[in-house]
Amino acid sequence: MFGAQSSKTTTAATSSGPAPGLPPDLPPGPAPGPAFALLGAVQMSLIFTLTSLVVPLPRIGREFSLDRDDLILLSAAYGLTFSGLLLFGGRVADRFGGRRALSAGLLVFAAASLAALLAPGPQTLLAARFAQGAGAALTAPAAMAVLRAVFPHPAEYGRAMATWGGLSILGATAGNLLSGVISTLASWRSALAVPVAAAALALVLAPRLLPATRAGTGRSLDLPGALLATAGITLAGYGLVLTDAHPWGSASVVIPLLTGAALLIGFLIVERRAQDPLLPLGFLRDRRRAFALTAIGLTAAGTATTFVLLSLHLQQDRGWSALQTSAAFVPFAVALLVSGRTAGPLIARYGAPAVTTSGLAVAATGLALLALTGLASHTPYAYGLLPGLILLPAGVAGAFAGAAVLATDGVEPQETGLAGGVMNTAMELGPTVVLAALLTLGSDATSLAATAVAFAAAAFLNTRTE
Repeated sequence: MFGAQSSKTTTAATSSGPAPGLPPDLPPGPAPGPAFALLGAVQMSLIFTLTSLVVPLPRIGREFSLDRDDLILLSAAYGLTFSGLLLFGGRVADRFGGRRALSAGLLVFAAASLAALLAPGPQTLLAARFAQGAGAALTAPAAMAVLRAVFPHPAEYGRAMATWGGLSILGATAGNLLSGVISTLASWRSALAVPVAAAALALVLAPRLLPATRAGTGRSLDLPGALLATAGITLAGYGLVLTDAHPWGSASVVIPLLTGAALLIGFLIVERRAQDPLLPLGFLRDRRRAFALTAIGLTAAGTATTFVLLSLHLQQDRGWSALQTSAAFVPFAVALLVSGRTAGPLIARYGAPAVTTSGLAVAATGLALLALTGLASHTPYAYGLLPGLILLPAGVAGAFAGAAVLATDGVEPQETGLAGGVMNTAMELGPTVVLAALLTLGSDATSLAATAVAFAAAAFLNTRTE
């Protein structure tokens, strides 16, 4: 899978001596193929869980007699703790070792997923979703730390990240597709069995398939920074989520937004003075890394926006069932898979910046087509929705893969968990911020058009960083 030669990839360096990031006192790891497959399945299950309740939410609301605010909180709970704790999860992975942190995160994630599956009432389900997010926040950056040990040479790691970059988008797509199918054919709880099975299987296979990783020494966990970052991101994200049901000027939105912003300002002040900061501010000063994180957040937001708006349009305006709506996105998933498979060779040949730029431009074209023809109820699916549903994922897969390579380029092995935490934070916050902003624009077509403009602008700006 990762045997292609890489002459232009930003991580194309090779090493003739001991691999950086593989301590000399650790034995050689297991075969990289099965290890990558296991880690990839874990990453996909984390993102699958994020979107698995989107389609079944109306059924959950009817079963538990929940109003709109309750459903919004239930839908957002997982993502709030996931995004809020990711930076701390990355530090834990770097401090205690990737495989140890991965096992701990999977235990929390599996237990919380089982509690959600068996939840007798809405309070238990809500608490379980918060706990799932906490487990995911530890698991995701730890998986990237272990991935660095699986592919210790920079060229191999760069090619692995090109494939890794598309897994999250694929997981989100699978969650949206399968949740509609499962909720139609069985109970909405059946979708919650997927993360339970995935986490349990990963816990069993991890000791056999994943290499040992060394714990970091002499590094603190920066608890003040962790508390400020977690509380700030969570509160600000919660305020943005509430804009779906409350006006921007309402106390329900303003109080958490301002409080979260104040806490994040405090976090930056603490990090500037900390001897061993949770997030070294210099980590974000690299122009290409900063752009890559922006591209990751934007591609995640574009995918989420499209799924939300088109799912509502097809079911509410065209009267399609949940199963028909899921079927409409099958070409999206196919295009995503095909583009994801070709992203690695393209990055190896043309370089990560060029693939990222091209992917953003193609995705912008797909979004523009959806804005122009996709939301017109009289337009047939074949040439109203289908072209955009092919171009968008084709571009997103390439852009996300290229951005993932850029975001981890030059990262030291002992900071791989930090890189994973920052990457996943961008991916989690992107949809929340963009969707909240788009709600103020009015029509769905305008929202898709604005997203297309953002993609095109990002593609142009990327040409200025190459």
